[in-house]
Amino acid sequence: MPTYDPNNVFAKILRGELPCHKVYEDERALAFLDIMPRAPGHTLVLPKAPARNLLDVAPDDLAHVMQVAQKIAKAQIKVFGADGITVQQFNESAGGQVVFHLHVHIVPRKAGVSMKPPATVKEDPAVLSDQALTLAAALRG
Repeated sequence: MPTYDPNNVFAKILRGELPCHKVYEDERALAFLDIMPRAPGHTLVLPKAPARNLLDVAPDDLAHVMQVAQKIAKAQIKVFGADGITVQQFNESAGGQVVFHLHVHIVPRKAGVSMKPPATVKEDPAVLSDQALTLAAALRG
């Protein structure tokens, strides 16, 4: 299996070298909005520890990422009036992974509304900023 690349885009976001629309952060995880969302509020949750994907992540880091994903999903239901949540996680190129730092997609869904195709349209940064602020406030309670 290939090794972890510390210069992947998510590693750069974790180091503060690239910006993101952050919705949650603690000592072990970071969650931010996808810039090409498949639905409003589409959030990525990743461990801060270097992990290429599910195949090499430490079990405790994986468990924590999923706990954060659950918090995000519950807040998305309220904030976006979602009827459900889609959770996606891809591993290696053959599995659909594009960025090689473990991340989980949490996508709020409305009944009868299809998700946009992946990586097709960049959302307006002002829209993402507003959504991130609203979602972060809901997570704080």
